[in-house]
Amino acid sequence: MSIDFTIPEDAKKVREKVRQWVQDECIPAEKRLTDGEDYKTVLNELRTKARKQGLWLPFIPEEHGGMGLGPLANALVQMELGQSHLGALSMNSQGPDDATMLTLLAHGTDHQKEKFLKPILNGEKRVCYSMTEKAAGADATGMQTRAEKDGNSHYVLNGEKWYSSAASVADIAVVMAKTNPEAPRHEQFSTFIVELPNEGYNIVRDIPTMAVHGPLYEIMGGGHAEVKIENLRVPQENLLGGEGKGFAMGQHRLAYGRLRHGMHNVAMAQRALDLATERVTSRSTFGKGLEDRQGVQFMLAECASELYIARLMLMHIAYKAENGMDLRQENGIAKVFLANMVHKVVDTAIQLHGALGYSLDTPLAAWYTHIRSQRLVDGPDEVHKWITGKNVIKAFKKDGTTAAAAGGDLL
Repeated sequence: MSIDFTIPEDAKKVREKVRQWVQDECIPAEKRLTDGEDYKTVLNELRTKARKQGLWLPFIPEEHGGMGLGPLANALVQMELGQSHLGALSMNSQGPDDATMLTLLAHGTDHQKEKFLKPILNGEKRVCYSMTEKAAGADATGMQTRAEKDGNSHYVLNGEKWYSSAASVADIAVVMAKTNPEAPRHEQFSTFIVELPNEGYNIVRDIPTMAVHGPLYEIMGGGHAEVKIENLRVPQENLLGGEGKGFAMGQHRLAYGRLRHGMHNVAMAQRALDLATERVTSRSTFGKGLEDRQGVQFMLAECASELYIARLMLMHIAYKAENGMDLRQENGIAKVFLANMVHKVVDTAIQLHGALGYSLDTPLAAWYTHIRSQRLVDGPDEVHKWITGKNVIKAFKKDGTTAAAAGGDLL
């Protein structure tokens, strides 16, 4: 029986439609922002056009106002949207809102879906996810923020959070806190929905990072807040998914976030390669076109190879998701590979642009400082390599071979 790598026609059509959308609408809109036009006006115009064209919430079921795409078609869409920082925003599929939508769909009560999910789906509200803490870092089970019951109607939360992305523009915070220190390690935590602003949820600052900070950086969700949570009262009805379920839900949403980052990284790397190729085919140095230099051709070839591997990874993971198969090992491998891939391709594109690439006259330099975070967010490279390596050892001890954990049993 042959392996079929054919993409279904309906998925191809939606990919082409989104590709044109990004090229015809999102990338030109970036220039409008650079020229000083109002961000909200530009985004509202984009979103109005997107909804009229049926380009809204690609991964959300049709009964909730989305496009109802499965994992494969959504992967194809996300691999186009990431070419523009307005791409996902234009179709209301940006993080961390996207993962929260999926969490509320799967675990929210009817009340929570009506009160919190609906305005997020409509693009009326933004969300932040407050899990990470300074002391815990990549080990979510090390968090110290506590949630204690106050009677039967409320919880009171106290603690600190770190790198709560988009908190400064969020209307809703999803906060993880420890509810039962005596429970098994992965059952000690619960998740709460918090309406913002709230005097118990105090944004201390947006943490300065190495990313290029412009006037729209925080507004577009690029900010990473340090938050002090002090006597934050949360109604019982805002407990999401039940007590002790916070860690499992958090890992589920992070799994999607890792894939979304990877999909957008492919799109960004593709645009970087396009920009680099355009540059070398239009420039000559020392009496010879850059495109005719073998060293330049090798650099382009390496980028093309990285992108080819990246797309195959994501398509395989999407296939497994489509068929309800276990994809945890592949997800961890892809998370590390894709974060390093985009860094390599954008770095190569900067090199091929010369001094122009180091300037902010192209998007490459800003991308470069932003994507360095990809090797840290959603678990750093080292954590995923550690888990992947443990799985390799486990497979060998079980079957006398590493094939099952190293791609030997791809399908």
